[in-house]
Amino acid sequence: MTSFLEALAWLGDPAHWSGPSGIPIRTAEHLGYTVLGVLVAALIAVPLGLYAGHTGRLASLSLALAGAARALPTLGLVTLFALLLGIGLGAPLLAFVILAIPSLLAGTIAAVQSADPATVDAARAQGMTETQILARVEIPLGMPLLIGGVRGATVQVVATAMLAAYVGNGGLGRYIFLGLGARDYPQMLAGSLLIIALALVLDLSLLLLQRLTAPRGVRAA
Repeated sequence: MTSFLEALAWLGDPAHWSGPSGIPIRTAEHLGYTVLGVLVAALIAVPLGLYAGHTGRLASLSLALAGAARALPTLGLVTLFALLLGIGLGAPLLAFVILAIPSLLAGTIAAVQSADPATVDAARAQGMTETQILARVEIPLGMPLLIGGVRGATVQVVATAMLAAYVGNGGLGRYIFLGLGARDYPQMLAGSLLIIALALVLDLSLLLLQRLTAPRGVRAA
């Protein structure tokens, strides 16, 4: 309890809310790492998931590879990529992308495959092309699941984006690693609380978006 109160006192100190190492700047850096990692992963996983979900090809293989990627240790990846690429943002960003792809890929495939086959067949009978069926039927109906994949990936990345500080970058992880080096445990706990708070805000925001994108009948139910 004493450590928790000391962490709250650290957070309440105005000196920690200003300057280049202040909480707003570190939070913005942390959020930037998260958004960038998820965005790059989405550019890879979403098109592949749409193709696999719509055609049924590579779906099993894609999900198997995504499942295997979940087992990779993020810290080990960051360390490996840092040795290969050097200190900088490249190493943690590559690790975050690998971490985000499984949730995005699984969510996208599930979103496309969740469309009622009868509805898809009716759209095809009306003369829609496969691209039109995907864009006008399968994606709108499966949008909540797709957003769910984004939500899962975002929460995973924001929770591990602290590792960017492990290889000399910023973000809220700086407080944890600086506190660890100086044995400043209130600073470490304060950094952890900030990461938890940011993760909760992003998770709740995406949950709201997930519910808003649900088809009207599903929302009513």
